[in-house]
Amino acid sequence: MQYTLKKSLGQHFLKDEQVTRDIVAALNQETFTQLLEVGPGGGALTKYLLQVPGISFRAVELDDEKVKFLEGAYPAIRGNIIHQSILDIEPPFEGDFVVIGNFPYNISSQILFKVLEWKVQVPVMIGMFQKEVALRIAAGPGSKVYGILSVLVQAFYDVEYLFDVPQQAFNPPPKVMSGVIRLRRKPTTVDFKSEKSLSSLVKMAFNQRRKTLRNATRSLFDASVLEDEIFNKRAEQLSIDDFAALTFRMKQ
Repeated sequence: MQYTLKKSLGQHFLKDEQVTRDIVAALNQETFTQLLEVGPGGGALTKYLLQVPGISFRAVELDDEKVKFLEGAYPAIRGNIIHQSILDIEPPFEGDFVVIGNFPYNISSQILFKVLEWKVQVPVMIGMFQKEVALRIAAGPGSKVYGILSVLVQAFYDVEYLFDVPQQAFNPPPKVMSGVIRLRRKPTTVDFKSEKSLSSLVKMAFNQRRKTLRNATRSLFDASVLEDEIFNKRAEQLSIDDFAALTFRMKQ
């Protein structure tokens, strides 16, 4: 059985076996017993993941046609496909599980925030993104691409940019380069007032990133706090520790 590509779902299917093997090699460096693949599509990665010994494997796939194709091509997957959007599901396992996938580009950032919701259960995530997004997630302070995603992910995970994936590795070739990154949950996280406070501060600071922190986040702090020299800086100059410390000085 063949399948068709759906642009509306951001589908670009991996066809390069070497890239697939490199992703699986990165996965095999981890210790895990439960694995979730996001967006298996035509099964390029799935066929290798089904061979990992001694684990529970599930895949989440929204597209009806791909579900039928996968069940026909890989009988071992039957009963282990969650036929929904990743954005709508509850954690698919009890306890820890690893997340892996060639993520649909149109919802890749939302998938990342979903993993952050599940962070207590997800020690590792290995994912393919547009290279630009992957670099943003991995960026550090001072970088032009350091931003909201960088801070909110790196508050909880160490991010490693693993390798580039060229357009020719896909069918159809996307217009942009891709990149594979690995997230490993930090054993200890920085102290902040609340996730809500951190998220509000970071989003407000970077949404007006050309302004000083004082001008961009004025509504979140009392006038006396805003006199601190740190507010002369712009968002991209602050470390995750800086943002975390500032949450305790916010009005709310």
